[in-house]
Amino acid sequence: MNKKLVILGAGESGIGAALLGKKQGYELLVSDANQIDDRFKKELNAENIPFEEKGHSEEKVLAADVVVKSPGIPFTAKIIKAVQAKGIELIGEIEFAFQFTDEKIIAVTGSNGKTTVATWVFDVLKRAEIPAHLSGNIGKSFAREVAEQKKGIYILEISSFQLDSIKNFRPDIAVLTSLSPDHLDRYEYDFQKYVNAKFRITENQNDENYFVYDADNEVIAKEIKKRNLKPNQLPMSFRPFNSDGACLENNQLNILTNDTEFNMTTDNLALKGEHNAKNAMAASTVAHLLKIRKQTIRESLERFQGVEHRLEEVLKINNVLYINDSKGTNVNAVIYAMESVKPETIWIVGGEDKGNNYSELLPLVNEKVKAIICIGRDNSKIKETFGNCVDYLAEAETMHEAVGLAYQISESGNTVLLSPACASFDRFENFEDRGRQFKNSVRNL
Repeated sequence: MNKKLVILGAGESGIGAALLGKKQGYELLVSDANQIDDRFKKELNAENIPFEEKGHSEEKVLAADVVVKSPGIPFTAKIIKAVQAKGIELIGEIEFAFQFTDEKIIAVTGSNGKTTVATWVFDVLKRAEIPAHLSGNIGKSFAREVAEQKKGIYILEISSFQLDSIKNFRPDIAVLTSLSPDHLDRYEYDFQKYVNAKFRITENQNDENYFVYDADNEVIAKEIKKRNLKPNQLPMSFRPFNSDGACLENNQLNILTNDTEFNMTTDNLALKGEHNAKNAMAASTVAHLLKIRKQTIRESLERFQGVEHRLEEVLKINNVLYINDSKGTNVNAVIYAMESVKPETIWIVGGEDKGNNYSELLPLVNEKVKAIICIGRDNSKIKETFGNCVDYLAEAETMHEAVGLAYQISESGNTVLLSPACASFDRFENFEDRGRQFKNSVRNL
């Protein structure tokens, strides 16, 4: 008799798991507490996969042999507690897909930089004409790609929520780009629990695998000393050192792995800023490990244009630059954004607060920001923290209204920066929807 697989959550990750489950011969049920998106419903119907929406039938869910949980469902949810109480195997889509592929896996996580690094690695591999697939937390789900039996290297951007539900997942190369407080609302406002989740990316690795990490990040450096890590460690630092890894010396990017070197001046990097120098280190270290030609790595570092919604320059109108940083969903991301803009910036901020400590931004806001426009449902923390820093602070109901207000108060030489420091779910489908609405509103000015 076929094993019963129940998938909780019918977003991209749940649908991918369902398609893979069908291919592997499971008896299936997809169950969502909310209404399922029409395009996903169409896929389920086309594949004759049974589903339910607007609620979970506990009896059916608890009849499962395996439950695959969407990363968006917290472990505190009633249905998850019921699954755990019954002792049913509970995993995430990343773990489920991992069981059914033998392809090489590069997994990238971190509070900031993970999308840029994963996309940059993908860019290098494309230039090298090596079959590769970019998935996980961006694009198609890992399970969908595995269901389609795609051959080649899998580059996965992985969130802490996805790492919470792994058991045996083991990437050949793991990258930890940064660690700073994020999603604390999901981790009982305990930063260490969030840190532990991120470090799960390396917990199953062995001495044949590699772990690339930012050695300048104080939290990561401290954790490395505490943990008995098995993979080959490749630190990245702005300070020179004598072991394998990546460092910066006199504007020169130096990478040493397995007795081979790669060097390049940072003046030629396509993406500017300190954080992008680190992202370049990470991408080129991975590429170097994969034995990609130095000329191909150099070409990617010089030409890669970055990712949508991350410090993306949209338009200049009346000598005012509009920047879309909708992916800036935590305080640390906003620090990067603020460091890259000029004074007299109009800052559009707000959304679903994840336990942010905004006081870390005070020096930069005092130095760079002339006006604040809030777009969240509850802006009390933002107003409380920054109310005395600026002469103008307004609230907007929609992105269109926020951009209109920014346009009215902007002057030649100003920057309008959308960098929300928050999740998007209070008013937008996701950060992409928020970023697209910003860009459309700017183009319609």
